[in-house]
Amino acid sequence: MDFSIKTIDAKSASTAHKAIKTGCIVVGVFENKKLSSVAAGLDKSGEIAAALKSGDISGKPGASLLLRKLADVAAERILLVGLGEETDAVADKSFNLAVQAAARTLATLGANDAVLALPAVKDRDLAWSIRAAVLAFRESIFRADGLKSKKDTTTAGVKKVAIAVAAADATAAKNALAQSEALANGMDLTKELGNLPPNICTPTHLANTAKQIAADYKMSVEVLDRKQIQALKMGSFLSVTNGTVEPPKFIVLKHNGGKAKDAPVVLVGKGITFDSGGISLKAGAGMDEMKYDMGGAASVIGTMRAIGEMKLKLNVVAVVPTCENMPSGSATRPGDIVTSMSGQTIEILNTDAEGRLILCDALTYVERLKPAAVVDVATLTGACVTSLGHHNSGLFTRHDEAHDKLAAELLAAGKQTGDTAWRMPIEEAYNEQLKSNFADMANIGGPAGGSITAACFLERFTKKYTWAHLDIAGTAWKSGAAKGSTGRPVPLLTTFLINRAG
Repeated sequence: MDFSIKTIDAKSASTAHKAIKTGCIVVGVFENKKLSSVAAGLDKSGEIAAALKSGDISGKPGASLLLRKLADVAAERILLVGLGEETDAVADKSFNLAVQAAARTLATLGANDAVLALPAVKDRDLAWSIRAAVLAFRESIFRADGLKSKKDTTTAGVKKVAIAVAAADATAAKNALAQSEALANGMDLTKELGNLPPNICTPTHLANTAKQIAADYKMSVEVLDRKQIQALKMGSFLSVTNGTVEPPKFIVLKHNGGKAKDAPVVLVGKGITFDSGGISLKAGAGMDEMKYDMGGAASVIGTMRAIGEMKLKLNVVAVVPTCENMPSGSATRPGDIVTSMSGQTIEILNTDAEGRLILCDALTYVERLKPAAVVDVATLTGACVTSLGHHNSGLFTRHDEAHDKLAAELLAAGKQTGDTAWRMPIEEAYNEQLKSNFADMANIGGPAGGSITAACFLERFTKKYTWAHLDIAGTAWKSGAAKGSTGRPVPLLTTFLINRAG
């Protein structure tokens, strides 16, 4: 789908909208049977007002009605979308529902092109509105049928969408559109990686994807293999791979968009391309969804693609430890003790708590990058899903001035994009649950506060820099009929980095 910006003379907006030649123009109406200013300007014949008055469209957020060939309107069709209660600026939730409804309708329409003429959003800027519209339309056309022998060959639907803005806002709108499309491309890559089966999306596939991004966007990339990982003494990471024949990879992808002397922001993504649970084998029901256990890696790689396309003026490094967790005669056992890259020893009480075992060595590795901040991203615990459901990612970090600032940045980026997170506690009291009689720590702390003790485990490896952890187990994918990767938290991470770049 091609997007563009169409400028409108603000002084003659209603006349200008009437003259737009397009397959469909999308305008808003309200619940109290009033028209938006654009809709009123198009309604010379009174058909729009009559449709609203008769109840053909309620005006509720997400309601829609298609009209054809109105008098004195150049557009072939007018799509009315509900915006809720009339205000000077509509609510952001109502706007999202409206553009989602428009996207659904235009995806099956016989028109080739369309123009969106939607109102301002309360407490949001133009860039927010453009991003919301682009992401809604891109989501409506995303397909996961790449490996089907018979693909969806539907040719109907709008191929070109122009967003109408005042002429004075043209430059800002074009910049926002470019960023929005880059973000959508990053999300699509994350979804594609997440949806691929584990026999295709292996650690090697993730490494090759990172290499392709590096080539496309002039980044640098290093992929370490087992011998190099062994040389770094990443005994915790390697313990997860003991039972599998699939070779592990340690990916370091660098976007050098800032000044050479500037410390980078580092994103660390958990890349378990299939999580069987190891010797602590998972139940069979739903085990196919364990291909999504590389959701952290996919989101970090997708974010790098987005900022590469944006040419973001910030130094960013993605670090991805990636492997499988398969059981065999050589697999790590419950009760084994391993030595991490940091020198700290870990008693493995449950091999299914493997994500923290690969992340802890990656978090030690990033010390050498002298980071400005580190954010690790992982589908880490079912306990986070129990705590927060599928709406918010779990955000964990220490409680001091520097870490409170980092948490505030991440939470703000989530609110900007609707890709929200909720801050959870990290306190010394929870570390009691990680005590081991035989090693420096155990890899699990029991069922109570499971997402918190997992974060506390990771925190032990991050003492030398400012760090935050995002548990995306509840937000990175959907189960059931809508099963698939969501592309989260690419919007949160990308916006966090854009804000950092200033």
